Amino acid sequence: MHPTLPKLLPGNFPEIHRQGLKTLQVNLGYLCNQTCVHCHVNAGPTRTEMMDEDNIALLVELLQSGQIETLDLTGGAPEMHQRFKYLVEEARKAGVHVIDRCNLTILMEPGYEDLAEFLAGNEVEVVASLPCYSMENVDKQRGNGVFERSIKALNLLNKLGYGQANSGLTLNLVYNPQGASLPPNQQVLEQEYKRELKAHFSIEFNQLFSLANMPIQRFGSMLISKGEFDGYIELLQHNHHDDNLDSVMCRNLISVDWLGHLYDCDFNQLLALPLAGQDKPHLRDLFATDFEGLAISTANHCFGCTAGQGSSCKGAF
Repeated sequence: MHPTLPKLLPGNFPEIHRQGLKTLQVNLGYLCNQTCVHCHVNAGPTRTEMMDEDNIALLVELLQSGQIETLDLTGGAPEMHQRFKYLVEEARKAGVHVIDRCNLTILMEPGYEDLAEFLAGNEVEVVASLPCYSMENVDKQRGNGVFERSIKALNLLNKLGYGQANSGLTLNLVYNPQGASLPPNQQVLEQEYKRELKAHFSIEFNQLFSLANMPIQRFGSMLISKGEFDGYIELLQHNHHDDNLDSVMCRNLISVDWLGHLYDCDFNQLLALPLAGQDKPHLRDLFATDFEGLAISTANHCFGCTAGQGSSCKGAF
């Protein structure tokens, strides 16, 4: 795989600073039941990196401290971590909102038959990847049969109340382009998704998040192989809007890797860019250190969050 960080530095992204911490985004490990072309984590079925018991215990202690409003769980497939359910339950006991960044197909895997009901029972917000509403495009990006299994998973979530009015169960979908292009208008695309999924599969959901593909890890390496990396960076830079800087999630979020180290965002985590001015800070440092006001570590991949309508981890701004 081609390294991407040398091609992202030195960057010319505008300087931004951290605000108060609201969200802890935790990568529980790189194990996944899928291997997607666009995956910036390079996750897959053969990965073995998983968060250990000591760091899980620290997470629970942090959740109980009252510092965190939202626990945002990601991976890999975060549900494949053996302590996923325990962590969700402890977070909910502490009054913390939980987001599960779900690839949908995990709900159809043997051994996970009760997962959807567990998520609903704990009022977990599901943010689910569905890069298109057509089988051809989804299977091309995520593997044969993924679309069909994703539709079955969405039907199951709907039956449990997800995406339904006044249910209190939030189901948001995530779109990302097929290649080196910016997402289309999020509001227009959301209406297309809702119309097509309702008409063909009786599926309902709350919001669509449109995300730009990040030029790092598997996707970035593919761009380098195709000679498209520099052109994609230029596209992101050309479409940067300063207005989007106020809304990027890294201002109020800290990302945690499977080893417990802290980063400004999930993308910086995979590039090994630690919190600015810090020497590999760890979960335990959150008990004694206030990171508010620190400059955020940036490189040219950051334009992926501010280009066009902006994206970050919650779609267009």
